[in-house]
Amino acid sequence: MSHVNHHKNTRAVNRPGISLTESQEFYKTWAAGYDKDNVNANYDAPRATADRVVELFEGKTDVRILDVAAGTGLLGDALYRVGFRSMDALDANENMLALAKEKNVYGRLIQDFLGTNRLDIEDGVYDATVMCGGFLEGHVKCDCLEELIRVVKPGGFVVVSMRKVNLRKVPEYHKLEPRMAALQSEGCWKQVSRDTFPDYCEGEDGIIFVYHVC
Repeated sequence: MSHVNHHKNTRAVNRPGISLTESQEFYKTWAAGYDKDNVNANYDAPRATADRVVELFEGKTDVRILDVAAGTGLLGDALYRVGFRSMDALDANENMLALAKEKNVYGRLIQDFLGTNRLDIEDGVYDATVMCGGFLEGHVKCDCLEELIRVVKPGGFVVVSMRKVNLRKVPEYHKLEPRMAALQSEGCWKQVSRDTFPDYCEGEDGIIFVYHVC
């Protein structure tokens, strides 16, 4: 097992009770050191998520992807490394999105928060929406799922990667899997897989949910 580092900033942004306003303010000052700190914290989730996405498309990479809660573009960079070239990024934080732009892997950069609000994106634009790390306390809530679905073409995928422990630790996410199941019952999507993987970040397990949009 690799050595595990617990970085103070990854802990601070995950602290119990942090609000959305507080988390966004924190990113303003942390943005410049975000990538380095996450490397030090053994953040392997972007690579694992990108590998799962390329599996879903059976190696086909001429598809259009929206990277949701893109941050500085770590997932976009991982997706680029496995061959994807048509990607847009969505993030609420201007400072983080500016750094994502510097990676030169995205087309459109959209500054907005994912929630119940309608994004400035037409219906059924993408082959997949992918979110890695958006589900943590004081960040994206369970009410975002409908919007993740709306912007994907029928037959496309929604992929969500998160720390597995947050399903238990964060009260908001006690509602996540029940809401996912309800949307399946409503005919919005169908679960493809629910996989746990090691070393999401700081030695903790991650979980990747994959849904097929109806």
